[in-house]
Amino acid sequence: MIRSVLFLLIALACLLPAVGAGPALAVGIAFALIAGNPWPKRTTRVSKLLLQVSVVGLGFGLGIGQVWQAGRSGILYTMVGITATLLMGWGLGRLMRIRPGTAQLISFGTAICGGSAIAALAPVLEAEDEEIAVSLATVFTLNAVALFLFPLIGHALDLSQSQFGLWAALAIHDTSSVVGAGAAYGAAALTIATTVKLARAAWIAPVTLAFSWARRSKRKVAVPWFIFGFLAAASLRTLLPAADTAWDGLYTLARRVLVLTLFLIGAGLSRAVLRNVGIRALAMATSLWILVGGLTLLLIRNDWIG
Repeated sequence: MIRSVLFLLIALACLLPAVGAGPALAVGIAFALIAGNPWPKRTTRVSKLLLQVSVVGLGFGLGIGQVWQAGRSGILYTMVGITATLLMGWGLGRLMRIRPGTAQLISFGTAICGGSAIAALAPVLEAEDEEIAVSLATVFTLNAVALFLFPLIGHALDLSQSQFGLWAALAIHDTSSVVGAGAAYGAAALTIATTVKLARAAWIAPVTLAFSWARRSKRKVAVPWFIFGFLAAASLRTLLPAADTAWDGLYTLARRVLVLTLFLIGAGLSRAVLRNVGIRALAMATSLWILVGGLTLLLIRNDWIG
C-alpha cells in the first residue's frame, strides 16, 4: 500500500512545472529498480496512450507551416538515414552473429522509431517472443541513456537549438526520448525534434510494407494515428489564430503530460527487462547507435545537413 501511494504521489508531482523531463525519467527508473513498479502492465499501457496524446497536444504549439518546413527539410536525409542504418545493422548483425530476427528488429527500431517500429515489424517477420523482448529491452535501455546523454553532449559542443533538435530526431530511437531530450534542451529544439521525428515515424508504414512484400506476408501494417493528430492540432492553430490562448494552454498541458509519461516509461525499466538484454544484442545495438549518432552529429556540425 505504501509503495502504491508513493508511486501515485510521485506521478502527480510530475505534473508540477518545477519537475523536468530528465529527473522524471530518472526517478521512474530508480523507483522501478529499488521499490518495484506496483502496476507494471497497467503502467505500460497508460504510458503508451499518454505519449500519443501528449505528442498530439504538442501540435497545438506549432503552425502547420512550421511543421511542413521542418518535415520537408528532413525528407531526404531521413530516407538516406533509414537506408544506411538498416544496411549497417544488417552488417553488424552478421559480424556479431546475432539472430537474424533480433538484428532486423533492432536495426528497424534504430532506423525509424524504436518500440513502435519494432512492434509494427515483428508480426511481418513472424518474430519469436524472445526476439521481440530482447529487441524492445535493448532499445528501451538505450533510450533511457539518450535522454540524459544527448543534452549533456549538446551543451558541451554548444549545439544550437535547431542543430540539437535535428540531431535528437535523427539519432535517438523512440519518440518519447526524442521529445524528452528536446524539451530538456529548449523550446525551439523541442519543436524541431518533434516535427522531424514524427516525419521519420511516418516511414514505419512504407518500410514495413516493403518488408511485407519481400516476405510475401499477409499481416496488416499499422499506421501511427498520433501523427495525423499532431498535424490536425497544428492545422487548427493555423486556421483559428483567435484561439491562440487556448492552443497555448493545450500545448503547455501536453508538455506536463509528457513529463508524467517519461516517469511512467522509466518505471517500466524493471529487473526483468534488464535480464532480457543480451550482451551481444546490446553490443550490436550500441555500436549501431554510436555509428548513427556520431555520423549524424558530424554532418550537422559541418552544416552538411540542417
